[in-house]
Amino acid sequence: MARSTSLRGGFWDSMPKRKSNQLTGGMVISRTLQKLGINTVFSLAGASHTHSLDALDRDGFKIISGRHETATVAAADGFARVTGKLGVALIISDQGVPNAVSGVLTAYEACSPVLVIVARLSTASIEPQSQVDHDAQALLRPISKWTRTVHAPERLREYVEVAARHAMSGRPGPVVLQVPQEFLSAAVEVANELDLPLTATPKPQANPHAVTAAAELLMGAKRPLVIAGGGAMFANAGAALRALSSEFGIPVMGNALGRGLVPEDDDLSWSWPLAQPAAREADVVLWVGSRMTQRLGYGMAPRFSTDARMIQIDVLGEEIGRNRPIDVPIVADAAVATAAIVAELKRRKAKTKPAPKWIKDALKERLTFIDSIGRGDKGPIHPYRLARELMKRMPADAIYVGDGADIQNWMHAILRIRHERGFMDHYPLGSMGIGTPLALGAAAGAREIAEEQGEKPRPVVHVTGDGAFGFYPSEYNGAVLAGLKITTFISNDGAWGTEKHGQMKVIERPVNTTFGDVRYDLIGKAFGCHAEQVTKPKDVGPAIERAFKSDKPAVVDVVTDPMAGKLRKDDPRVMTIAFSDLPLSRKSQYTPDVR
Repeated sequence: MARSTSLRGGFWDSMPKRKSNQLTGGMVISRTLQKLGINTVFSLAGASHTHSLDALDRDGFKIISGRHETATVAAADGFARVTGKLGVALIISDQGVPNAVSGVLTAYEACSPVLVIVARLSTASIEPQSQVDHDAQALLRPISKWTRTVHAPERLREYVEVAARHAMSGRPGPVVLQVPQEFLSAAVEVANELDLPLTATPKPQANPHAVTAAAELLMGAKRPLVIAGGGAMFANAGAALRALSSEFGIPVMGNALGRGLVPEDDDLSWSWPLAQPAAREADVVLWVGSRMTQRLGYGMAPRFSTDARMIQIDVLGEEIGRNRPIDVPIVADAAVATAAIVAELKRRKAKTKPAPKWIKDALKERLTFIDSIGRGDKGPIHPYRLARELMKRMPADAIYVGDGADIQNWMHAILRIRHERGFMDHYPLGSMGIGTPLALGAAAGAREIAEEQGEKPRPVVHVTGDGAFGFYPSEYNGAVLAGLKITTFISNDGAWGTEKHGQMKVIERPVNTTFGDVRYDLIGKAFGCHAEQVTKPKDVGPAIERAFKSDKPAVVDVVTDPMAGKLRKDDPRVMTIAFSDLPLSRKSQYTPDVR
């Protein structure tokens, strides 16, 4: 990797000379991150991080450049989701922290382990001028797991390690470490401190009695169902879930980051967005690292039967029983607990069952209707055409990154995720545009893992809407500079489609929801990407092939039917993201005769 030389000469000559056993604070941070197994960081470049960046560059880190603080943090988030490592973002305090809020909140809601290192003005500069200087961290405290200021340069290694432990332990999440700028250049006496071993954090174990009770419920169920969420992914519960599904015939529905832990085959594994209408048929539901959020109907009726028995595994006890009583609560690491249930079923010699038919039966009308839409070669491109052509060509190990609103609803019906850590989107926060930097971080993470294993990087496929694409398109500059391959497909319907069709349904005209004719491929071209626009259905497949074959990041602008979204407002058979009203769900849950 090329070394930066722009800061050589007089600047460095003016620095205090270090003794041979001293490091700068920036060097301490760099070497502590190395000890944590991290080789990639994301940074919005600035003078405040000069000494950190110099140390990271000299130590061989890949430094991925960002153009907006939220995007920089989101790229670190995408890296964390793909690798299972700590994602690291470097920003500055005053202007940077307010800009970073959406990125930090996205990671917080998704429970993604990200370390945000904030370079603060020097201590001598605090409060001589305005309130801006005083405490930018206050913006991030409510949306991060742990937020601190380093109080002495000698404690940098300690703070970085503790921050990493907070980010990665229990329920993962973003942490913020603010470092006074002068600490990064300060000479630090480290002695043998950097050689000390890192403290390992044990995983919470499942209560044996709860494991026994869970196994008994599953063995007695006629229509058991597993719902796997992001907690299962971060805990690396894929192997245990695959064993539970394949050995005992228990279907798994993956939601959000939990998709692909069991390859989606429409037999034993399904995506929650597509298969959710069948969930009401289940008599026993095992929740593995999945919170009972709005997208999952709060775990209540009408999405689930009021009579269904519930088993819930979560690493945080306060999450258990959030919206409905739980028959078997298990506070433990998702992988540990699921593996224990599998072992108990084997000990009890539970029967191996064939793949159940009840989910297919429940989805028959839905799938038949979906299959009938968007098949023609004439007229505008239906989003299902884009989805089907992509699924024909997308490698099984691809990392899919979703963004936008209408287009993701359409994609969920066709998309099948075949590999763990193979899916991410803006859920649950729903911050539009975040998919672009997530894809950048995912590509960086895929490259780091590939280099460690001596393999080719997994391909990163990014599907977004034209509205969402408009937020952070400049992040393709970082992808091109870093040599990271992202293949992006934009569903360009010329509007905020969900909002436009909602307005059309209510007031019969769009107001402030249309964009006009915009050539998004030219934005990709400006940054040096492979770029083209597609306007005819028959040209979608060849354009996808060209994008995959290109050795550069690719941006394909697919002009889709501007009226396609109307159907989504009218027909529940194509609604893959359903919105539940909590008061109605509560009424249904506690008054079973009301549906």
